[in-house]
Parts: sequence; structure tokens; C-alpha cells
Amino acid sequence: MVLLDGRPAAADELAALGLTNYGHYTSMYVTDGRVRGLALHLERLVRDCRAVFGADLDPERVREFAGAAVRGAGGGAYVVRVTVYDPALDLGSTHRRAEPHLLVTTRPAGDGAAGPLRVRTARFQRDVPEVKHTGLFGQLHERRAARLAGWDDALFVDGGGNVSEGTTWNAGFFDGRGVVWPRAGVLPGVTMTLLQRAYPHTVRPVPAAELAGMETAFATNSSFGVRPVGGVDGRDFPADHPVLAALRAAYLAIPADPLA
Repeated sequence: MVLLDGRPAAADELAALGLTNYGHYTSMYVTDGRVRGLALHLERLVRDCRAVFGADLDPERVREFAGAAVRGAGGGAYVVRVTVYDPALDLGSTHRRAEPHLLVTTRPAGDGAAGPLRVRTARFQRDVPEVKHTGLFGQLHERRAARLAGWDDALFVDGGGNVSEGTTWNAGFFDGRGVVWPRAGVLPGVTMTLLQRAYPHTVRPVPAAELAGMETAFATNSSFGVRPVGGVDGRDFPADHPVLAALRAAYLAIPADPLA
């Protein structure tokens, strides 16, 4: 389902995303009309709309349109993406005063728990990493290259040699003493933020050279929650480490909020 401001989107209204691709978004995992971390998703959209467009966004309109899309899709679990963009902006007019619109798309959520990821490190830094923007070419290029080389995905290392994040997920580790989240230029993911509020941790630089000494690693995002990282650059990590079960339990214990 593709709805623009609550109604079916016309093809010409989507052209700006394909040709200019200037906007931002959030993706929510919705089960029975409820979202874990809904307030954080809404705060992200409001914050990023100011950063990207210099405009205010009404979070209640997001709930209204996203809720309508979920009801129209029927029961079950869905990944709902809310993209904020201005169909009138093109490559020559991105500096003009914007009138952001809300594009809501839905897709069925995957069945079952996601298996461990085997990843390789790649030297890469996203543009404006604090904003969840629609410019995904760099990440998808690194993911494609990793998969063509036999890996599942890529884990990014910044110019200082420190681990930052995955292509579309945050990365965390257990160093034998506690859970560690990298201090680097990363997207403040909703799942990561919820876990940081719910589970003891530290945030510090994680040099890539330290990865070999970690006891386990994991990925987080709203689509799959907490997912084991089974290996990085050939260093294997246990997918059944007790801290992973504890993190999943902490995440699932967080109540979900009604979307509408």
C-alpha cells in the first residue's frame, strides 16, 4: 500500500523520490496496530523534518495516516515506513521553502527470528549520520559488495579506525564486562535507544582492532529487534551468548503503544 497524505499516491507525485531523493523517513514494526518505541519514531520525524526542511511536522498527522494504512492492510505484522518529502522539489529547487508531505508504505513483516549475520568491516561514513535520510546509495553499495564477496552485510569503520554502525542497523558488543555501544557518528536508532534505556551499558569508542577480543556482537533495528552477529571478518561470535537472550528479553518487555 502506498498512501500520500492518507490517499493513494499518483505516479507523478512519487517522481521526486526517484529523481531527486531528498527526504527522510522512519520504519516501524507494527503488530496488532501497536508500535514499540512509537514516541521515539515520532520524535525522529519531527526532529529530522526541521533538520532537512526547516519545517515543523505534526506527529498526530503521522499517526493518522500510518494508522489508516495499517487498517487498510488488514491484520498481522507489518513494517510501516513513513517518508517525509516534498513532491514539488527537484534538483534545482532544493533550496526553496519546502512543504513536506507524508508518504506511508506498508509491507508484511518477515516470519520467524532472523538468523546470525556474518559481516565484513568496510571503511565508510554515512552523510549526515544523525538523520535517517533517504540517501541510501552508499550503504546499499557496501551491502551489495559484501554479499557478492560471500558475506551477509557490512559493518562500518570510520576514518579514525573506530567501529560505527551497520548498513541499516546499529551495532553493539559484549566485551566480557558489559554491553558496549560504539561512540561514533551513527544514526540514533530507535531500538538502540530503547535498549540503552532498559539495559546497563557503556558508550565508548570501539577501535576495529578490539573486535577480535569481544565475546559477542549484535545488530539492532526496528524490523528485527536484536539479531546476533555471528562473525566479523572471519572472527566467529556465539549466537547463543546469554547476553543476547537478556537483551531480547529486555526489548520485548518494553510495552508497545497504539498507533492510532
